[in-house]
Amino acid sequence: MPRWSLLSAGPRFSSTSACSRRWLSFSRPSAAQTAQDRQPAQRWGDSLLLPRTKFPLYNDPSKDPAIRRKTSESLYQWQWQNAKGPLFVLLDGPPYANGDLHIGHALNKILKDVINRYQVSLGRRVYYLPGWDCHGLPIENKVLKQLGVEVNELTPSQVRAEAEKYARNEVASQMAQFREFGVMADWSPETTYRTLDQDYEVRQLEVFKIMVEKGLIYRQHRPVHYSPSSRSALAEAELVYNDAHISHSVYVSFPLDISGEDMSDAFRALIAGKDDVFLLVWTTTPWTLTANMAIAVNPEMRYRVVSVQDEGGRESVMVYAADREEALSLVSGLFSSAPVLLGEIDGSDLVGSSYRPIFASLNTSPSTICSLPVIPSPHVTNDSGTGLVHCAPAHGSEDYSVMQALGLISSSPASSLADTTSNPNNIPRLVCHVNGLGQFTPDVAEVVGKETASELVEKDILNEGGRAIVSLLAKVGALRKIQRFKHRYPYDWKTDKPVITLATSQWFANLDNIKDDAIAALQDVQFVPAISRNRLESFVRSRSEWCISRQRVWGVPIPALYHLPSNSAVLDSDSLTHILSVLRQYGPRYWWDGPASAFVPPSRRNGMDDAQLDEVWQKGTDTMDVWFDSGVSWSQLESLYAGTPGAAAQVGSESHRSFGADVCLEGTDQHRGWFQSQLLTAIGSAPADSDQRKRAAPYSTLITHGMVLDEAGKKMSKSLGNIVSPLTVIHGGTAKADKAYGADILRLWVATVEFGKDMTIGPTVLQQCAETMRKIRNSSRFILGSLGDAPFGNKVERAELGLADRYVLHRLHRLDTVARAGYEAYDFPQVINELSYFANITLSSFYFDINKDCLYADREDGIERRRVLTVLDQVLTTMTKVLAPVLPHLAEEIHSMLHGPESPSVFTTPWSPLPEDFVDPQAEQDMDMLFRIRSKVNSLLESARKDGVVKSSLSADVALNISTASTSHVIDLLGREEHTLRSLFGVSGVSLCDRSIDESAAAWQYRDAVDVDGTDVEVAVRPAVLEKCPRCWTYTRLADEELCKRCTHVVSS
Repeated sequence: MPRWSLLSAGPRFSSTSACSRRWLSFSRPSAAQTAQDRQPAQRWGDSLLLPRTKFPLYNDPSKDPAIRRKTSESLYQWQWQNAKGPLFVLLDGPPYANGDLHIGHALNKILKDVINRYQVSLGRRVYYLPGWDCHGLPIENKVLKQLGVEVNELTPSQVRAEAEKYARNEVASQMAQFREFGVMADWSPETTYRTLDQDYEVRQLEVFKIMVEKGLIYRQHRPVHYSPSSRSALAEAELVYNDAHISHSVYVSFPLDISGEDMSDAFRALIAGKDDVFLLVWTTTPWTLTANMAIAVNPEMRYRVVSVQDEGGRESVMVYAADREEALSLVSGLFSSAPVLLGEIDGSDLVGSSYRPIFASLNTSPSTICSLPVIPSPHVTNDSGTGLVHCAPAHGSEDYSVMQALGLISSSPASSLADTTSNPNNIPRLVCHVNGLGQFTPDVAEVVGKETASELVEKDILNEGGRAIVSLLAKVGALRKIQRFKHRYPYDWKTDKPVITLATSQWFANLDNIKDDAIAALQDVQFVPAISRNRLESFVRSRSEWCISRQRVWGVPIPALYHLPSNSAVLDSDSLTHILSVLRQYGPRYWWDGPASAFVPPSRRNGMDDAQLDEVWQKGTDTMDVWFDSGVSWSQLESLYAGTPGAAAQVGSESHRSFGADVCLEGTDQHRGWFQSQLLTAIGSAPADSDQRKRAAPYSTLITHGMVLDEAGKKMSKSLGNIVSPLTVIHGGTAKADKAYGADILRLWVATVEFGKDMTIGPTVLQQCAETMRKIRNSSRFILGSLGDAPFGNKVERAELGLADRYVLHRLHRLDTVARAGYEAYDFPQVINELSYFANITLSSFYFDINKDCLYADREDGIERRRVLTVLDQVLTTMTKVLAPVLPHLAEEIHSMLHGPESPSVFTTPWSPLPEDFVDPQAEQDMDMLFRIRSKVNSLLESARKDGVVKSSLSADVALNISTASTSHVIDLLGREEHTLRSLFGVSGVSLCDRSIDESAAAWQYRDAVDVDGTDVEVAVRPAVLEKCPRCWTYTRLADEELCKRCTHVVSS
């Protein structure tokens, strides 16, 4: 026979006389009962074990210097010296050392910190050095603006000195702000890095030297993206595209040289007898027309030759692509009359023709100016323009490539020893009349004549210079139509100003030779989110070269020597070996301050003394792209693996690598920036004899986060006034809405957003996070109060735990498992959601609620109370471990309250998985059944409250009729847990009966049935049959007793 059975009802079946099946009966309570409900509490409060804790309901522990110190710098130092687990490396992508931190910085640094803290909690040894990117134009411009001078008013050394001072000040300012976020790091100079540090710059030059030795670095005079606003060349990664850019496009006509010797017979026959024949061209950059060197046609396309007449009846002939006929007919005013078709020819028949330069008539001796060729090119398409493309190879990469392939222009050979001026075959050089300021140079007189040149020289090509060109086109009769044209155009991502394409002598890294290895290396990298893999791989695949030189003074030098007599650049293994030895001795800044003779290698001195060498050699003034600076940050890890005992072995045992970082985490914009530059420099400098290293990415996991928007989903900007400062979130602001939330609520926001896409922040979101924090804090406070701010020592064995206790430990094991999985997968919202559910539902709404009576009123050493405290002690320990990576200050506050303020950090004890015997599916199944009955009881109690017959649920009893129960499991469960049911339902008594409930025995009664595992259980709520106990307030006291039986026993003992 089961431990409980209907056959042995005994005293359990009190008040179980037969009753009818009416679901609701009601009569008003007696006056005596109402008076009983109002009976005041007497002297018994002092005998209750009410929660006692010093843990405040509201507090910001991040303001406590002791807690901040314990959980940040001291913790990092402790774990580095004492942690025994495998090495974990998170490489910090350096933020730019300019200005205060914004909310994106906070998101970035806190995400990294959550990852690092989780690893420390597992007992791993974390390597994390915060870094800063310190070179480049923004700092240089900021310094010049502060000093109120132009760059040419200071010497380069002065600019560098001021820039370094500014950068170091900004690093110090940002460091102080980062510390407000609760970041675990050692912020000393030895355990942070800056790209301006001498050892960093030397390592960078050593990586560069290897790439030179592998033949990946070369110099060329060719068109590149150039920013007049930055006065420097830009790499593709430094461009953003403005889809609303407006250009003033022009249709212009180039006069055909009808006497050209290489014109095809078909074309010559078609235009026979025609004097004025023109090639119709469309361009969005009229300022490039002074640099025109050819017109390209597609040999596979068909071209129309048409006749038009001007207002005076003069005939002229136009040539354009047949496929563009319809589009051109829609351009109002393009033709002076309706075109009359003379014939069509293939583009191949146009090739070989020549035309007169468009501005030849402005020259004082136009007859001395050579005609220019019509050339074939597949880059001419039929989807825009006229099908004839004006080629200015100094201002267009495709133009340059086509004309170089046809041998029509000279360029430097792809060699580090290139002589950029040698031209043995007398091939025409690039024509370029634009300087580094984006202005026309005096050389433009060679094309437009000296007199007209005055209208162009020193004028901005994108503004008044461009308008002046349009005026000249009209003057020479070449302008057919001008139109405003909205299109996508590249901008400088730092200055947000338009860039141009300009031929300059620059240093490039050849990516064609390494990008296959780079793509192969990425196959072993985990991407979070997974879709971000496509973005990085597409960027790498689309690049064939990287322009690495910049024309600035604040940066790491490209240490090239220039031999003046031969006008050649020297950058090879021999020169760099010598130069690096000098820079190691005197520091990288010596490149700028020392004489050229100090850097000339012995092999090139040729017996000359220093004075003679200084006459014939010159140091290069180009600096490296700042992406190259930050991109070699992986190189600092080489010494980590080499110099840390067992580090390589530890890493190898975990991830089979002894190179690079376990994790890199940055914003999505870094796919075109730091993620890419790291990969390319690492692959480019890999030892040639190491196949494994040649295809090893400098990171095992690449995590990408989105951008932070305001609460309305708009991009933050000063003009909109919607910027959310992380320090304002922490400390509050001047506006009423700017509440001081503290560092942990900012961190909680970071952990609740889906960071893989763009996210929002604002007052509503922050208030929700504050409410979540309050509930977690309240749950922790209740447990601490129950434990008396000390670990519970008098624990019971698992076999002694009740159903509710085992259920809570089962849910706690789920929390532990889900949280670990969430941290491992970088799914932090999963962690917080599970923690919140556990704190709010499992604890506050259930376990705390049903056990308050036991905790407050039972004997201090009673078995039921000990069961609950045993569970709560474990719950608080596990909850603290779960929340610690996200909410370290709260975790340290709880831990210090429990173990004393002098106790070590909560992170010093590894977070071990809960034992598997906590898993109890049967307890969960049983509790689910009881919860269904509880829900019905609560529903009936609510009806009673609305009708005014119940104020406190303790003034009610519950009767359960299980006479229709069809499964012994339900019967046995209710019998086993009869004592638990009273606490579970929050009433004073629960009785079980095996027959219909008698409704006439109670003053009022509310009834209904609930299905439990296929069995109908009848539930009745009615007045409590006993009196209110003045000590515990339950209605369990006999009328002639002072206290209930339980309280009498507790007080007497």
